[in-house]
Amino acid sequence: VQLQASGGGLVRAGGSLRISCVASGSIFSITYMAWYRQAAGQQRELVAEILRDGSSKYADFVKGRFTMSRDNRRNTMHMEMNNLEPEDTAIYTCAANIWVHSSDTAAVDYYGQGTQVTVSS
Repeated sequence: VQLQASGGGLVRAGGSLRISCVASGSIFSITYMAWYRQAAGQQRELVAEILRDGSSKYADFVKGRFTMSRDNRRNTMHMEMNNLEPEDTAIYTCAANIWVHSSDTAAVDYYGQGTQVTVSS
């Protein structure tokens, strides 16, 4: 199983970016998918997560600005990031809780590589 993130870049404060993550490989089902971020010198923090039914939760620092969506058929999730602030600058990493086989006793957390988001003031 691999998770591939894309869509990061450089944007001015107040601008928007869309980042995406696709899971590939042997996948039976994905329960939740999530974005984490880690700024330089900071600890990694959970940004948002989305369940299979499309319900989502957001960290307080992005509520109202970021919106997640998910395509279960394509094992893909997206996050629209609006009104970006310099404090949003970080490496964003996607994660997913995946059942590889229907006979597995538990799902496993997988993490992809990060995508850099830089917001200039």
